[in-house]
Amino acid sequence: MTRSVFSHGRLAAAVAAAALVLAGCGGGGGQGDAQPAATSGSAVSVVNAGKLTLCTHLEYRPFEFRDESGKLVGFDIDIANMVAQGMGLAAEAEVVDVPFEQITSGAAMAAGRCDIGIAGMTITPERANAILFSDPYFDASQALIVKQGSGVTNLAQLKGRKLGVQTDTTGQIYAQDNAEANGYEIVVFEDLPTSVNAVKSGRVDAAINDNGVLFDFAKQNPDTEVVAEFNTGEHYGIGVRKDTGQALVAEVNKVLTAAREDGRYDESYKRWFGDLPQTGVEPAPGMTGAPTG
Repeated sequence: MTRSVFSHGRLAAAVAAAALVLAGCGGGGGQGDAQPAATSGSAVSVVNAGKLTLCTHLEYRPFEFRDESGKLVGFDIDIANMVAQGMGLAAEAEVVDVPFEQITSGAAMAAGRCDIGIAGMTITPERANAILFSDPYFDASQALIVKQGSGVTNLAQLKGRKLGVQTDTTGQIYAQDNAEANGYEIVVFEDLPTSVNAVKSGRVDAAINDNGVLFDFAKQNPDTEVVAEFNTGEHYGIGVRKDTGQALVAEVNKVLTAAREDGRYDESYKRWFGDLPQTGVEPAPGMTGAPTG
């Protein structure tokens, strides 16, 4: 998922302020003041002894969401569990649901709420000023979803209409960058489910977000369809605390490499994505370095 961009000074201030708020209100059980506990399987420290704790932002199917039984599942959850197992920790990572901007700003990790942030998060220069990123683990682009049979197949056909976006995402930035040229009105939603369900209800005429989540939604909701992709060349990464995360990110990268080599990555990818429907991928008008969700 892609989210908002701050100037360097504002970003640093936001990280510091958010970290103080999280620690002050006892976020994560007061872990912000606690010394991290060392893992049993490596020299890397973790905030909760014996387990990997991850921050994410729900729901973002098929990356992180609750299944019918209420269990947290998804591609990102699989990846996080691979990292936990590779580090000799409990087989299932502990999940903390936080606002997306607390992950991209680094505030959640700085406050000791989690060890890693994994949330369909595009690597951008702005975010890399606040958190330390792993190697890329997923490629993404922006896509356009509409109601089946709407006749809309591109942004130009939305002139005078409403386009839904998820707040603080690269999809929002992409929509803003192209709004003047295409003449649509942007409607901002707090999360993915409300934005795509607004397409179903007719509240907006289309929505833009990362291609993986929109193809999944269209598969689950055949009264909608993905009609275009925009080749924005985005790559998801796992974020860790900027100042102290070097050893942890090295462990994460080791696991990502091993999982690709031994087939675990492909197995999980096929489980959640299979063969995505193909649409014509339009060259994207210039991106501004904005994040995706």
